[in-house]
Amino acid sequence: MSKVETLTFGSIVGLFTLRGGYLIAYSWLFGMSLWVTFIGGVIAFKALPRQQFGALQHRTFPIYFALSISLSSLLLGLWTKGHPSVLEHLKNPQVADVTQAYALAAVILSQAANQFIVGPLTSKTMFQRHKLEKAEGKSYNESGVSAEMKAVNAKFAKLHGISSLANLTSFIALAFHGLWIGNKGLGNL
Repeated sequence: MSKVETLTFGSIVGLFTLRGGYLIAYSWLFGMSLWVTFIGGVIAFKALPRQQFGALQHRTFPIYFALSISLSSLLLGLWTKGHPSVLEHLKNPQVADVTQAYALAAVILSQAANQFIVGPLTSKTMFQRHKLEKAEGKSYNESGVSAEMKAVNAKFAKLHGISSLANLTSFIALAFHGLWIGNKGLGNL
């Protein structure tokens, strides 16, 4: 028979630990990534006119990327603190704790690429396309658009693909880390 635990003020206060904080931060990051990548964006794409959707993404993505970078950096710092073997075996990805640190670093690098390089270039290209559509009086995907529009479309498609791949890499790394901590725990954290 299992022991019944009674909640007290002290037991509730005792929940605020580094381990608890790690799990809250991870949950926030993974949930946000899941929502932005697979749910919220799809809903917005279907509900809004294309140019309004682009404007929304232009405003929300920098916040999403900044939060992702901040939370994953916090998690990487805590993971490294709680797993000293990471620094000792940093060049050996076969060490499980190191692999988890690499997964968190992949999130940081992917989202930083989106925040500081790919995202701004994608937005700039999107707004160029909007301007051309207005000037030409045609949607980007209509027949008879200018060669300039075709070039901007190709550039946008390439940048959007790179951004999506970087974001998907981040999501997969977070899912891997979540599966790891769900099955193996947080170790000495």
